[in-house]
Amino acid sequence: MPAAGPGGGRRRTVRVNQLRTFLTVHRSGSFTAAAHQLGLSQSTVTAQMRALEQRLGRELFERRARGVTPVPFADDLAARLSAPLDELAGVADGRTGAAPEPVHLAGPAEFLGTVLLGALAPLVSEGVRLRVSTGLTDPLLEELRAGRHDLVVATRRPRGRTLTAEPLADEEFVLVAAPVWAERLAGRELPAALAEVPLLSYAEDLPIARRYWRHVFDRGLHARAAVTVPDLRAVLTAVTAGAGWSVLPGYLCRAELASGALRLLHEPADPPINTAYLVRRPAGSANPHVALVRERLLAAARAC
Repeated sequence: MPAAGPGGGRRRTVRVNQLRTFLTVHRSGSFTAAAHQLGLSQSTVTAQMRALEQRLGRELFERRARGVTPVPFADDLAARLSAPLDELAGVADGRTGAAPEPVHLAGPAEFLGTVLLGALAPLVSEGVRLRVSTGLTDPLLEELRAGRHDLVVATRRPRGRTLTAEPLADEEFVLVAAPVWAERLAGRELPAALAEVPLLSYAEDLPIARRYWRHVFDRGLHARAAVTVPDLRAVLTAVTAGAGWSVLPGYLCRAELASGALRLLHEPADPPINTAYLVRRPAGSANPHVALVRERLLAAARAC
């Protein structure tokens, strides 16, 4: 029975399972993701949050089209609950002193593989476990909102307040070809001369090349790719082998340019740049290794 409260009324009891569900919703930013993590139905999670809000006498989350955003009171409550509930869960599961769960990291395969994963090697040797997924930014951000990842490297800043983004690195795009093509194009007017050379791209709509054309040449690119392959590393291999020209991120072909295996076809004073972001849910994670990975990635990107 509920105990008597001030003024002879009833003091409403807050249940531990409601607090645990609240903390999961706060961390994941979504009722759907919380339900998945807890093994509950979404209707059960919704009912528990409504009951908790009624018992506390205040709203905890702002409902949005994509997930929920905690109000300041909810942030304070989560901060007070995190340590005791995590410790209680560890005792209940027999995990006292156990190693943290793996860190789920996702992003573009090329940037992760070329720039970032090597920087995480010291953490792995110290016991940090990683589960790495690759893909395009929009699907990965949706999966982050749903709780499937801890950190996502995104090629654009996400909209709204359901995710927190930090600038990670600026990638410069370069117009390149193998020496055999660079020599044939020497002294000829660009970009017109490139119409005679095969174009290689990772997508049929030529997103990187079109952006380069608009930014550098102030015109649209009207061309069709001779080869498309959804992996910039494969595009790099084909361009280096002499298949044609492409526009690639500078970090990806730095070694080939230094060795002479590739040549710059154009050196604009103001090359196009794209900013990559490290994205996470605002509430953060109870896993201390997520913070270690985040800090190492930011440091590695700054050093590039």
